[in-house]
Amino acid sequence: MDAARFTQHTPRWGMVIDLNRCVGCQTCTTACKHANDTLPGVQWRRVIDVELGTFPDVERFFMVTGCQHCAEPPCVPVCPTGATWQRADGLVVQDYDVCIGCAYCAVACPYQARTIAHDQRWYFGRETRQEAAVRHDERLGVAQKCTFCKERVDTGLAQGLRPGIDPAATPACAAACIASAIQFGDFNDPASHVSQLLAAPHFQLNAALGTDPQIKYLYTTPAVPGRAPAAGDLDEERMGDPANPLVGPRQTLWDWRAAMNWIFGGVGSGLAVAAWLAALVGAVPAASVPAMHVLAAAIMALGLFFVFLKIGRKLRFWRALARPQTSWMTREIYAVAAFYPAVLANLLWPSAWLALAGGVLALAFLFCQAKILHLARGVPAWRAPLVPWMILASGLFEGLGLLGLLVALGWRAGPPGAALPLAGLALAVVNALLWAAYRRGAQAAGIVPLARRVIERLAAPLHLAGHALAALAFAAALVHPPRALFVPRDRRYRGDRPRRGLEIHAHRARRLPAGLPPARGAAARLGRAGGAGAHRRRVRPARRARRGGGIAREPVRRSPPRTRGSTKPSIAHDPRFRGNGDLMQNFPSEHALRPRLRRHRPDRPLAWSGALRPAPGLRLTHRRAAAARARSRALRRRGRAAGCRPR
Repeated sequence: MDAARFTQHTPRWGMVIDLNRCVGCQTCTTACKHANDTLPGVQWRRVIDVELGTFPDVERFFMVTGCQHCAEPPCVPVCPTGATWQRADGLVVQDYDVCIGCAYCAVACPYQARTIAHDQRWYFGRETRQEAAVRHDERLGVAQKCTFCKERVDTGLAQGLRPGIDPAATPACAAACIASAIQFGDFNDPASHVSQLLAAPHFQLNAALGTDPQIKYLYTTPAVPGRAPAAGDLDEERMGDPANPLVGPRQTLWDWRAAMNWIFGGVGSGLAVAAWLAALVGAVPAASVPAMHVLAAAIMALGLFFVFLKIGRKLRFWRALARPQTSWMTREIYAVAAFYPAVLANLLWPSAWLALAGGVLALAFLFCQAKILHLARGVPAWRAPLVPWMILASGLFEGLGLLGLLVALGWRAGPPGAALPLAGLALAVVNALLWAAYRRGAQAAGIVPLARRVIERLAAPLHLAGHALAALAFAAALVHPPRALFVPRDRRYRGDRPRRGLEIHAHRARRLPAGLPPARGAAARLGRAGGAGAHRRRVRPARRARRGGGIAREPVRRSPPRTRGSTKPSIAHDPRFRGNGDLMQNFPSEHALRPRLRRHRPDRPLAWSGALRPAPGLRLTHRRAAAARARSRALRRRGRAAGCRPR
């Protein structure tokens, strides 16, 4: 074999490791650290010490692991920046100057071959001269892994050397192996020594995932024949032991900060979608959707803020926009970037189309989050096919629960409907069924025993707190709607007696129980002052009926009364100022400046204007409150100019 052969075709570099030859001396690990200058605790090449069987029939072997340089690497398409990419010769490499340290590639790797070091550490507690000479600051805060010593391979090819044959062109671990257990070469060349070694029985790690790793293991040779695995080699108890080296450590690269993105992102996007759908079916007024979308955007921004705290190179966050063609993380950023302008536009110019855009973009954001979690193959519990549907259903359920809470606290006007409780019950059932199916199919989906134990331990509390109690709350709201929580007491819907609400308001303004008559003498004083409509101007009957909902009476014009002990007329009964006779007939004089009722039709919410301050229990929108304050100031100025004072 000569060097010219490597220039005639595209090689596919890989390794063949003979488990019968490896003696566990860790020479490959030391050679890797020396060649690549890795930090303490960072090992690109590891040797796992595995014991099988039970005493006294025990077997022991050593397995060399690291980046498998898969033919279908799961870490490459998920990278949002393009820092992880695959060369034409199959080597999966890392660009440290582009990586932002989001750790998505590390979580997506099912071989635990990637690490992230955030702090500079020293082997002897302080920086030595040798460590200062080989310091790599570009690796801090970003993902790093084995590269098959691509610099040695490329330099050797440029010098006409043969990788796998000449030590200078061979990865350091293979060149230093004292037992020749690690062989490196070109799998695309049938005449290469690695291709010939594959004629013997061999296996690949996690081959069922379809990654086609390019490190292949020999377990039988003519000198040391292999055996079929026994029933006790991979039993539940052994594979559920955290101390078993074949189980591996728990994934900690995505900590609580990353979890906050799914918690707040699911609740916020679910709220936006639930509010939009509820407005479509009339469960909430369409006018409340912009404000609910603003709240959802704030919750989603909180989750994204925690993700920002998680990334290792924060000033490079903008590079996450580079891979929308493959990365669902990039697509999530684009979805939320389009969601915020739609929410702002809908807040300034409310429109059904803008509300539709906000709901669809929020749903797209939630779907992107579901795909991000599902494609993180390094966590076996997330590989199940039901995981995306569980994320979608739980996000909508959480958002609908928050929407129901907002509605119960008085976000809307009008009677509570049955659409929200029914939707909540349906989503509670769907989430419970999905979780039950996820538990039943956990083993068939490839979820390891240790993860299945965690799932079983969380099943009962989740069904109780997350499904049963939530369904019970929605059922209670369906059977007995909490009207006192849905709508403030003075704005409660009373279709049978529309005037009853005014009577309650009048008694509340006087701090009297409903049903009791006004204070003695108040009606007489108002009668002497000119009756119910004495302080109002004469308007056309049609206009008064239209303003008052058809129940206002034509006032009788009389002269204004004079305040006791004063020769100036009271502003409350001055004919030059407008009030409401229907309310004033039940009001004492000290409440004459209460807000007047513009209309009180039973099928419309009560609207107030001309108020110095709202009556107890009433709420005004910001726009109407500002208009009311402006009219109140004008009322005071006109009163002072006329020489009137309030009673």
